Amino acid sequence: MHTAPLKIDYHRASQTLNLQWPDRVEHRLSAEFLRVHSPSAEVRGHGVGQQVLQVGKKAVAISGIEATGRYAIKIIFDDGHDSGLYDWTYLRHLGDQQELLWQSYLDRLKAQNASRESLFISLKQL
Repeated sequence: MHTAPLKIDYHRASQTLNLQWPDRVEHRLSAEFLRVHSPSAEVRGHGVGQQVLQVGKKAVAISGIEATGRYAIKIIFDDGHDSGLYDWTYLRHLGDQQELLWQSYLDRLKAQNASRESLFISLKQL
């Protein structure tokens, strides 16, 4: 298991979670990326091949971050999702493999003719 990041900052304007690791590696993970790669059963499913493709999450934001012991954080998203625990090893994996994971996600969206865009129009957009 990886050690905890030295610093965790969420920038609301860019909707980016910035992580600084003890080995001086830094990762910038978008709220959308974190949401679609949530470690929750809602996203991962309950077994191999049961992963649920997350669509319409382009505008999702993080509304809260809570420490979970010394090994993880719980990220609360503004779409109501809050059931995934992001442990340090998983966060490091997401950061180190971000490009590959993101392209795989985009490929899955395309294969299912799905979109990153939300199907709902907010009242602010009307």
